[in-house]
Parts: sequence; C-alpha cells; structure tokens
Amino acid sequence: MSTILIIADHRDGQLSTATRKTVRCAADFDADAIDILVLAEDGAEVAAQAARLSGVRRVRYVDHPTHAHPMAATAAPQIVAAVKAGDYSHVLGSNSSFGKDVMPRVAALLGVAMVTDLMHVTGAYEFQRPTYAGNAVDTIVAPADRILVATARGASFEPAAEDGDAELEALSLDVELPTHTRFVSTDTHTSERPDLGTAPRVVTGGRGVGSEENFRVIYDFADHIGAAVGASRAAVDAGYVPNDMQVGQTGKIIAPELYICFGISGAIQHLAGIKDAGTIVAVNKDEDAPIFEIADYGLVGDLFEVIPALTRAIG
Repeated sequence: MSTILIIADHRDGQLSTATRKTVRCAADFDADAIDILVLAEDGAEVAAQAARLSGVRRVRYVDHPTHAHPMAATAAPQIVAAVKAGDYSHVLGSNSSFGKDVMPRVAALLGVAMVTDLMHVTGAYEFQRPTYAGNAVDTIVAPADRILVATARGASFEPAAEDGDAELEALSLDVELPTHTRFVSTDTHTSERPDLGTAPRVVTGGRGVGSEENFRVIYDFADHIGAAVGASRAAVDAGYVPNDMQVGQTGKIIAPELYICFGISGAIQHLAGIKDAGTIVAVNKDEDAPIFEIADYGLVGDLFEVIPALTRAIG
C-alpha cells in the first residue's frame, strides 16, 4: 500500500502551479491515497485551493507564525512529524526553489536518500530523471522498504485538473523547532510581466544582445506578444539582467508553448532548461550556433533587425 504526501508550495495566499504539477506526477504512482500538507501562517485559503485538485484525498494544513516567511530549517521538522503521524510511504515536493531547499532536509531527518527531478514515473519505486544537462535519462530504482522522498520536474507534467473536493483537516504538530535560523528580510525582483516559470510564451536574450541597455528591445518585444522574459547564463554573468531571469540547468527549467530566443548560442546548460518547450524559435547571426540544432524554426540574422521586422509583421 502506498500513500503519498505532497508538500504544498505557495506564495501570497496562492497555491503554486508547481504544486499542481506535482499532484499530476503523484497520480502516475497509482497510489492508494494522495494527501497535501500546507504549512502557512494562516493556511485555510491555500488548503481550500489544494482541495480542488483532482485525485487528492485530504488536505492537511498547519498554521504557525514561523510559516509567515517559509524557511527549510523550521519547515522540515514539521513535515517529518506529519509524515510519521500519517504513516506515508512517499513524500513529494516540487522542484522549485522551495522544494529544492526543504526536501533534502526532510530526507536527511528521515534518514533516507532522495530522488530529484522526476520526469517520468514507471512504478511506485522506479522513475526516470535527466542527467548530464538533460543529454541522458537515468532510470532510478529506489528501495521499497523505506520512505521515498523526491521532487517532481515541473516541466514534465501538466497541472492537475481542479475538479476535486478533498477533505480539509487542521493539523496540530508538537515539534521542537530549531532556533539557529531566523528570517531577516526578503529581496525579490518584481515584474508585471507573466511569470517566467509558468508563462505559455517566453522571450529570452543572450550575450548577443550586447548590453543591459540593449536588452530593452527584448523587453519591448516580449510585452508586444504578452510573453515572459528570460536570459541565458552568459547574459546574466555579463550583468545585462538579474540572475532570477536565468533559464537553464542552473536557472529555471521551463516548458512554454512558445520559446523565442535572440542572440543565444545554445550552450548545453541552457538547452537543459528548454528541452520541454513546445515550439522553439531561434535568431542568431552565427549559422553554426548549436541552438539551431534543436530549434523548430531558425533565422540567421541580426536580432536588432529581426525584432522590428517581427513586431511589424505581428502588428
């Protein structure tokens, strides 16, 4: 019998799309039950959103002041207590920043190894995950006599439908929380553009854009077609844009319906972040750029000439 507990990822009172995709991943386990755990300062509203996800049996939420600003150090012990109290066989999180921060701590406290970045489920304890920047796929077999802790690759799963009506349960946990970690402040980059991690359209720029000032043409084109904006690692390292815009193995792994990149050569680490995109359009002056090997449509040309032409054509 396998029962799965999913750790909810949420912000500003809204359940993340990453959690919806993790629920869809959990459905592939053919589990006996899927529960969701919401850790929040006041989690009733987020829990209600989670309860609407298809296939979920129960949503358990823990209200605690420490969750006003989520920290892995304080969240992990509470997750472990909930896992043991519920006798769960699997614990899943999203492969988001939150999931990658908290899930290794959960695994360590449980005394088990963990599987990261699940992209395909072939059995309750057998999975596939990418390796070597996505150029190879590993098949992982985990021991069936231990609790499995894993994160789901969001780009590989569609969000779960919202036609469910799961049971809601306020959960009280008697856990001694560590005091060696405390919240100081949050420094975030805000934008009115669509979220890079979930947007159906994404426009990115690379080193070929040339400067922070020149990146304005990328922003303007993205705004024209209602797209999110990203960048290659080279553009981030050059200081053109902040690092939270980086797409690739060491940045965000995305799967938009349409991905348009300008001045990006196509380094392996960047390609690892866009392999699941629906349609890839590449513009580069170098006809031998590796990006053209995976692009569905490629155009050899100067991006500063191509973008105005595309803008006029779109209208």
